[in-house]
Amino acid sequence: VIGTYGADGKPDAMTAAWGGLYEADMVELCLSHGHKTFDNIVARGAFTVSFADAAHLREADYVGLVSGHNEPDKLAKAGLHTEKSAFVDAPVITEFPVALECSLVKVNEDGNVIGRIVNISADESVLADDGKPDVAKIAPISYDGVRNEYFVMGEKVGSAFHDGAGLK
Repeated sequence: VIGTYGADGKPDAMTAAWGGLYEADMVELCLSHGHKTFDNIVARGAFTVSFADAAHLREADYVGLVSGHNEPDKLAKAGLHTEKSAFVDAPVITEFPVALECSLVKVNEDGNVIGRIVNISADESVLADDGKPDVAKIAPISYDGVRNEYFVMGEKVGSAFHDGAGLK
């Protein structure tokens, strides 16, 4: 869920289906230029990316269904609350346990938004004993664009940079 401030300073959010890591400290968002969120990012130079969780699936789906151009109070209607990031000019949605706080780097040649992650905020309830976010505790949802369904992520099925080593 992408959080931004509008020209009037009012928090706005939209659920984006397409995006990911661009580099180790950057994200890429594939947003239509008709979205209010796109305009807000370009105007304010910042945004947050909150990981929607299973507990707030309905709220996350709602802010993706309704345009901020048509419903200026969609966060309130969804029952979501925000606080200002201490790192970027964008809101953090308090109901979601993990957020990437990003500054705009550029809109690339494909029209995608590239942002640098300047802070990661995580609620203590989703941290493992080692102090790192635990994906099973976060229970983030992922979008299946083939069937238009959401799935909960979190089951460990292997160890990266290890399990394939025996095939070298």
